Amino acid sequence: MTYNETASLLKIIADPSRLEILDLLSCGELCGCDLLEHFDFSQPTLSHHMKMLVNSNFVSKRKAGNKVMYQINHSTMNNLSNHLQLINTENDNCACRTMKKGVC
Repeated sequence: MTYNETASLLKIIADPSRLEILDLLSCGELCGCDLLEHFDFSQPTLSHHMKMLVNSNFVSKRKAGNKVMYQINHSTMNNLSNHLQLINTENDNCACRTMKKGVC
């Protein structure tokens, strides 16, 4: 994962409502109507948040009759978490290894 990809994903989840949606979905699959009951905003606002989460692969969706079911994508969450962990840990690929020492 590149720094640009990581930054783009962090921008998506920088919204408190989207973070809360991800937290709710961490308990299991939910339909949009269940998510909407939890928040004090309109259905179009929920749709906007869900579109952003689905388009960035944080969430997957499927139709179940007349409902749309949402599920957290653990792979995306794990990839982001792993990249942040790499940034937080000295390793052979970190930027400090490629920086010229003593150039300030």
